[in-house]
Amino acid sequence: MKGDQRAWLAALAPILWLGAFFVLPFLMVLRISLSDAARAVPPYAPHWPGFGQIGEFLAQLDFEAFGTLWEDSLYLDAFLTALRIAGMATLIALLIGFPLAYAITRAPKRWQNLLVLLIILPFWTSFLIRVYAWMAILRPEGVLDRVLMGIGLTGEPLRLLNTETAVLIGMVYSYLPFMVLPIYAVLEKMDRSLIEAAADLGAKPLTRFFTITVPLAKPGILAGCFLVFVPGIGEFVIPDLLGGSETLMIGRVLWTEFFSNRDWPLASAVAVSLLAFIILPMMMLRSITQRKETSR
Repeated sequence: MKGDQRAWLAALAPILWLGAFFVLPFLMVLRISLSDAARAVPPYAPHWPGFGQIGEFLAQLDFEAFGTLWEDSLYLDAFLTALRIAGMATLIALLIGFPLAYAITRAPKRWQNLLVLLIILPFWTSFLIRVYAWMAILRPEGVLDRVLMGIGLTGEPLRLLNTETAVLIGMVYSYLPFMVLPIYAVLEKMDRSLIEAAADLGAKPLTRFFTITVPLAKPGILAGCFLVFVPGIGEFVIPDLLGGSETLMIGRVLWTEFFSNRDWPLASAVAVSLLAFIILPMMMLRSITQRKETSR
């Protein structure tokens, strides 16, 4: 078998995987987003009549659901709220996760595996159970309030539950390992001789950190930010359980349109718009990075 054939066969598996579990479902959601809501099963029209009437089928598709998204400020406000909260959660996770990853790489070798295990240990428990645990911690006169009032830091309950602060806490806690692990993977492979050489040349610790460690950790930082921001912007469970009625994120809007209002075309339009917003900047960033690498 020739080398080109082996390379093609090696690429076939991920292509089939993406086609079956990403491209095909996306096309189905896109098709629903171009339909109209209807009192039927499933609750949209037109239905696929077969290849014999494909022209008539395509003629009935329209962009009415996307027009509704543009006209109704509710969806834009929910999207901007999700964007703001996901961005803040990503920034906080980075500020906490980078020092954690750096500390793990500086720990003795015999302790590093244990510390990494402690980072991923929450994954051994159901995500839903962990969010419910935060409800018990943050509710008025819950665990957090009793501890703070017991040591005299507060005189009354903080009432954090059903606020954006609670959503931020839940998102940072839930997605923090996704920030720590990529950064740790990059820092663990970093050549320590570069830092030693900078120290020999008289560079101070902060200078060494910001001119050597941080630039070398950039791939891990970008990967961690994407892994936190992308699921965070479409998060539904955490805002629904920890956020109040005013914390309206796009994930909750999507769920409401699908299951409460049963407006599948509008919900699909929300999903397609959200996916486009996430994927297009990633493709642009990848293109810019590849252009920089080829120009070197």
